[in-house]
Parts: sequence; C-alpha cells; structure tokens
Amino acid sequence: MTRTQKRWIAVAAGALLLNMLLRSVTVRWDLTADRRYTVHRQSLEEVEKLDAPVIVTLYLQGGMNSSFKRLKESAGYLIDELHRHNRLVRLYDGDIEEREYALLQQQGYSPIAVHERARDGKTEQTTVWPYARITYKNKSMVISLLQQNRCLSGEENLNRSIEGLEFAFMEALHSLRKDSVERIAFLEGHGEMGDTQVYDWQLALRRYFQVDRGALGTDVSALDDYRAVVIADPQRPFSETDKYILDQYIMRGGSVMWLLNGVRFSKDMLTDNGVTPVVALDLNLNDMLFRYGVRINPALVQDMQCLSIPVDVSSDPQRPQYQPLPWTYAPLLLTNGQSPVTRNMMQVSCTMASLVDLVGGEERIQKTILLATSDASSLTSAPAEVDLSDLSIDTERFRNAYMPVAVSLDGRFSSFFTHRIVPDALKSQRETLTEGGSRQIVVAAGSIAGNEWQDGRPLPAGFDRYSKTQFGNRDFLVQSVLWLTDDCGLIDLRQRLVALRLINNKKAFANRTFIQSVSIAVPVLLLLLTGVGVILGRRYKYSKSND
Repeated sequence: MTRTQKRWIAVAAGALLLNMLLRSVTVRWDLTADRRYTVHRQSLEEVEKLDAPVIVTLYLQGGMNSSFKRLKESAGYLIDELHRHNRLVRLYDGDIEEREYALLQQQGYSPIAVHERARDGKTEQTTVWPYARITYKNKSMVISLLQQNRCLSGEENLNRSIEGLEFAFMEALHSLRKDSVERIAFLEGHGEMGDTQVYDWQLALRRYFQVDRGALGTDVSALDDYRAVVIADPQRPFSETDKYILDQYIMRGGSVMWLLNGVRFSKDMLTDNGVTPVVALDLNLNDMLFRYGVRINPALVQDMQCLSIPVDVSSDPQRPQYQPLPWTYAPLLLTNGQSPVTRNMMQVSCTMASLVDLVGGEERIQKTILLATSDASSLTSAPAEVDLSDLSIDTERFRNAYMPVAVSLDGRFSSFFTHRIVPDALKSQRETLTEGGSRQIVVAAGSIAGNEWQDGRPLPAGFDRYSKTQFGNRDFLVQSVLWLTDDCGLIDLRQRLVALRLINNKKAFANRTFIQSVSIAVPVLLLLLTGVGVILGRRYKYSKSND
C-alpha cells in the first residue's frame, strides 16, 4: 500500500470518527440580538428539580398558517432545549385521537377559527387548538399557548404568545411539581366582596392554590399558614387589632393584595335613581398604608378612554330608546409593559376608581405603577355627586395624564407598630417585629375584582356585557397573586421580549419599482461577475503554464 493510499485511508477514518462524534454532540449558538433561543436560568433550575418524566402534548395540529406554525415550532424548540438540559422532559410525538380534543372541550378549552384568503380569492376557515397538556407524576395541566389582545393585530398577538411560552410552561411545571398545595386567604369581616362577587377570580386561583375565606379574630398567628392575603373591597373600618395582625404578617414575609376604594357610593341608588352621592371612605388604613409608602385619595378618576353604558335617549317614557354613551367613571386602565405582572396584558376595566399616590422616600422599597389612566383624564374630589343624566364631556377638564390606580411594592417595610402600644385584645406572646421583607399590591378600585352573573352563571371578571368585550381583569388579578407568592423568580420570565420585524407595506409599495429592479438585477450581475472571474482566471492560469 502506497503512502498516498495510507494517507487517504487515514483521512477517511478521521472524517468518519469526527462525523460520529458530531452526531452525538449538539452545539448551538444563539446569535440573535433579543436572545430568543436562549432558555432562562430560572427555567433550567426548575427542570433540574424533576425526578420523574414530563410529557408535553401539543394540540397544535393539522393545516395551520405560517404564523401558527411558527408558534408550534417555538414551543417545540423550547421543549427540545429543556430536553437537552434534562432528558426527563420530552415531547409526545404520537397521533392525537379525536377523544383528546373532545376532552379538552369538556374541560372548557374551545378551539379558535382562523379565516384566511386563499389564492383563488375565497375565504377558508381552519380550526386551531392553541393548547398544550403537561403531564407529571399522574397529574396534568392544560395551558393556553395563544394570547388574544383585541387591541393588537394577529401577528402581534402571536408574537406575544411566543414571548410568553417559556413562562406558561414553567408556571405549569412548577405547580405540578409542588408536593403540597399552597394556601391563600380572602379576608372577611369588613364588608368585603363575597364568594359570588369574586367567583371567577377565586376559580382561576384554585388552579394554583387552596383558597380560604375568614375573619382575623384575635390570634396573631392566624395568617401564618397563608402565602398571601387578599382584601377585596372592604366597606367597614379595620380595628387596631386587625391592623396589628396584618402588619406583623407583612413583617414576617407575608404578601398582601389590597383592593380599596377611596370613596363610598351606592350602586343601588345609581341603578334605581341614576344618581348617587360620593363621600370619603374611611377604613382606618390610611396611616398604615402611608407607612408602607402609598396613599389612596378620597377622589374619583374620570377618563375619556372609558366604557360605554346604555342610556335611554327617548323623550317618550313609553318607548325607550337606548343608545351607548361613554361613561367617564368607568375608565379603561393602561397596563405597564415593563412590569412582569402586567406585561403583554390587555386594558383593565373598572368603575369608580380612586387615585394612588406614592409617598415617602424609602429606598428599600421598589414602587412600580401597574395600572394608570390615559393621557386624557381628570380627578373629582369627594364629596361629590355622580349623575347618569349628565354624561356630557367637557374636554377642557381632562388634562391630567397617567394617574396611578394600582401599584406594586417590593422590599423591606417598617412596621406601623414601631414605638406603638400593642392592642390588649391580642392573644400572642410574640415579639413585635419592627421591619421585614415582603411584597404588596395596592389597587384603588375594588370593582376590578368583581364579576357579574347572567342566567345563573358567572361571567368572567372584566367582561363587559354591553360591548361583549373581555378585558384583562382576570389576568391582572391572577398574575398579581402569582407575583406576590413567587419565590423563585419565575414571574421574571414574562419579561422576555422577541422583536417583531414586520414589512412596512406602505414603504414597500412606494419603492416597489426599485425593489423589483434590485431583486432582478443583483443576481444577474453576480452571475456575470462570477462568469467573468472564472474566464479571467482560466486565461491567467493557462497563459502562465504556456510561458
């Protein structure tokens, strides 16, 4: 065997060995500016804790357009990356039977109809199931892969859905992995909203928590077993004993969501008579909330960006004629796109909302505005009167902008009972803590949490019966509680941003001649240059050899 043959055999063996090695090793580099193909550190830490297989079933099947295919590919890529980090996570690759889709529909997950225009001009309709089922240790959870915001286009909604994929998967996996169900409490005893009024919110929270209701009593340790406490629209003042129990719960790391109105009004009078007086609502909480860094003003916000209500505009009472008119006391609140609580969230609807002020200079507390009015809003201080017969809008009054209605507080708080006497009625031998780390959310509109009923069934929170529009109330309420109880930073996954790079149709149409010319001329020019280069190279090569 010659030396040349040995050399070629060695090269072939080396190439075969290298090929076998590369087949067993997968190397990927994410060179995108927004790191869209990089799995977050919290996700990797979460899958490291798995001790049993996780099966993910994607119901995005059948004939789908390119956008939904991109959503499916993104979900598959995420699962593939998690599988590379922990082989226990894998994608179910079998056929999905029809009974699976029937079971989904029985559980309340309905398909969506996608209308597309075919090449022949006809409109085609396809059915898409934008869901996934995650199974772990004989427990399963269905998650929605599609976010639907009526203010955004279809492409923008799908892009935001891709941004939220990792959070949706990790949130469900974290809930399935927990051995015990955490508990949260809805406070009672001060005229708070009842079960029927917050039924939809409580139902959504039961997917993650055990939801209890009850009054405080006199035991300081009454809230120790709860991850978070919800105070939904109280109407009667809190006692000093109640305040002490809540304060020490916060000092020991407990989280509280306050939904408090700054004013008192009568819904019944407004419905029956079309008018209600508005007075300041004293819940005996202003001093404690001020210590924590916020103040709820005894005033009502009005906004030109608002809901409409049906009003009888007929002069004949025997022949009513209802017409929708804007009601500025029902603002559509803007959400903060920079906060993990409200990112990618629709507007939130409410009625009779008040204003939240951020007070104090505590550097240890991070204060973030979650919900605010638009740039055309105004403020009406109590006492005042709300009259449905006067729905005229004076645009000169609506000069305020972005007034806060909900804020989040995160950091170390000073106790309200520092250097104060502990109430005598308390049953406790505990030492009063003077500070502690916690999270709180303060919302100056109790109506955000309420849901209406129709034909004996609860409507979703934030659903407007008159316009048949679903707003982001339920998402805001659920994400707020998840943020309050998040110890491992999973909520930060909602911060992922994937840039949507769409073609500017107007600019493309205006420059279509130039774009078409370049698209045709550049390939031809490159081909000609390549041919000339080859010919000149060959001439140079053979002319040199002849010499």
